[in-house]
Amino acid sequence: MPRRAATAVAETRAHVVEVALRRASIDGLEGLTIGRLAEDVGMSKAGIHGLFGSKEDLQVTTFRQAVAEFTHEVWDPVKNREPGLPRLLALLDSWLSYHRRRVLPGGCLVTTATIEFDARPGPLQDLVASARRRMHALLEADIRKAVEAGDLPPETKPADIAFTLYALASAASQAIQLQEPGAATRARRAMRAALGVS
Repeated sequence: MPRRAATAVAETRAHVVEVALRRASIDGLEGLTIGRLAEDVGMSKAGIHGLFGSKEDLQVTTFRQAVAEFTHEVWDPVKNREPGLPRLLALLDSWLSYHRRRVLPGGCLVTTATIEFDARPGPLQDLVASARRRMHALLEADIRKAVEAGDLPPETKPADIAFTLYALASAASQAIQLQEPGAATRARRAMRAALGVS
């Protein structure tokens, strides 16, 4: 395939994935249909099939893009901060900011997909579980560093605190989408209370 044609295909695919990401944030990955997406981007169903091959391939690609964008929006801005409590607190604020800014119209697709596929074995559940494990590992690493630095008590259980922080972030995502007054502020307070800091 000539280079220009390959570039055009890659650009078209990237555009379709961005549209799919926004659509899936509202309708869920299971609600992401090739027919609806074809209408949204002004392509034929055959054209969408040609880019992805199957609905599952489209779903997998869309979820991977959701994780990449989440990483870019939440983790990348704080990754060079001092490890431990300073980076952990900055990460939590960045996470809540992501939800509050409603980067995707339907809220965090990672949160939505966790609910959608938690009881449905298969490649998508595997991807969701892997993304969750990676986020837990990042949280746990900074919690351990904070304990080692003396910023958190030695009896702190990093896995338990990471679980709590992740749960609070997910709850905040849902509450913010439901336009619950003060949801982000309440979540921030609860996260700091879980860490024993003000």
